This record gives sequence, structure tokens and C-alpha cells, in this order.
Amino acid sequence: MKRLPILDKLDKDLEVSQRELQVDIPKAILTAREHGDLSENAEFKAAKERQMFLESRISLLQKRISDIMAINVNQIPKDRSGLGSTLKLKDMDSGKETQYHLVFPEEVNPDEGKISTASPVGRAMVGKQKGDEISVSLPDGKMEFEVLEVITIHDNPGDSAST
Repeated sequence: MKRLPILDKLDKDLEVSQRELQVDIPKAILTAREHGDLSENAEFKAAKERQMFLESRISLLQKRISDIMAINVNQIPKDRSGLGSTLKLKDMDSGKETQYHLVFPEEVNPDEGKISTASPVGRAMVGKQKGDEISVSLPDGKMEFEVLEVITIHDNPGDSAST
């Protein structure tokens, strides 16, 4: 089964956080203890707060990695848009062509056209095929597109949800 690149990013974040928790924080706590009275020691308090933050972050990263690994890429439709798909669209009002990539929330970057399948626009794009129309109501108006092309996660063997 294909490994999604988002897992590499999350694994790296996890590794960095674990290293800080296991190496940097103990050093900071030791240094703070050497300064004496811990009850009024700002360095000690800051290191302990950072330790609690990192423990929480590591737990969240581990859960997210587990959740993503549980996704069966083969269950993502091959004939319509889904996670990892690229949609080439034409704006029905202006005629301007745009391209969007449906990605995990951690990969969202609107400037690069990377939108989450959980966003209103992303949800409207899921399940679409060439020729379909997409209508999205937004607070400042309505967006309407025609789907010109759908490239799924399966169409690009070297690609994945982060393309």
C-alpha cells in the first residue's frame, strides 16, 4: 500500500518533539535546578510547561499518525474526486481556470491551491467528475465552477495527497 507523504512530515514532527522532550527539556530542568529555589524559578517553571506541552503534542501526533495510517487509499474513489485529487476548474462567472488539490488539514495552503476536504469548498469538491458543476455558498457570495478535469490519487503513482 502507498505511504502518504503527510506521514513523513508528521513522523519528522514527532521525532523533533520527542528529541526535545527527552534531551533538551531534561537539560533545561537540570540547569534550572542548579539555580536554587524552584518555587520562584522562572526557568524551571518554563521548562516544566514546555515539557507538558510536548507530552501533549507527542500524544496528538501519535494519534494523528495512527488515524492516517488507518486510511485505506484503495477505498478512495478512482473515478471521482477525493482525498489526494487535483481538480481543474473553470469559474462560471469569470471563465478563469484554477486548480485545487484536496489535502489533509495539516497540508492546507490556500496560496498553493491546497484545500482540506473538511473545508466548505473542499467538501463541495469531493465526489465530483469531469463536467460536474460545483456551487459553494460563502459568507461573501457564491462560487460556481465547472469541473474540467479530475486527477485522483490513483492517477499519479508517485504522487499522493500532498501534491
